Amino acid sequence: MFGFLKKLFGPGVDLAEKVREGAIILDVRSPGEYASGHVKGSKNIPLGNIQSKMSTIKKWNKPVITCCASGMRSGSAASVLNRNGVEAYNAGPWQKANRLV
Repeated sequence: MFGFLKKLFGPGVDLAEKVREGAIILDVRSPGEYASGHVKGSKNIPLGNIQSKMSTIKKWNKPVITCCASGMRSGSAASVLNRNGVEAYNAGPWQKANRLV
């Protein structure tokens, strides 16, 4: 059980260091949720659009740190990105990701 939670919420890497190295913070909430508050400088692609935006994301050629409201959607997004060859990590809630910058 802990391994599952760790995989979902704890990537085991220093995400702040990844941000300093140029990682992109990707908020996968809806545009309305994003408009109500988000990490400065983050990009917004809702979870349902990740697959269709994969070529754009790959062109960034940088690690991606996903965030959302609770960590569930961002966990799913990070999994999809990783399966498609993108280095991606789940930061969980956007407020937690906000502390990385």
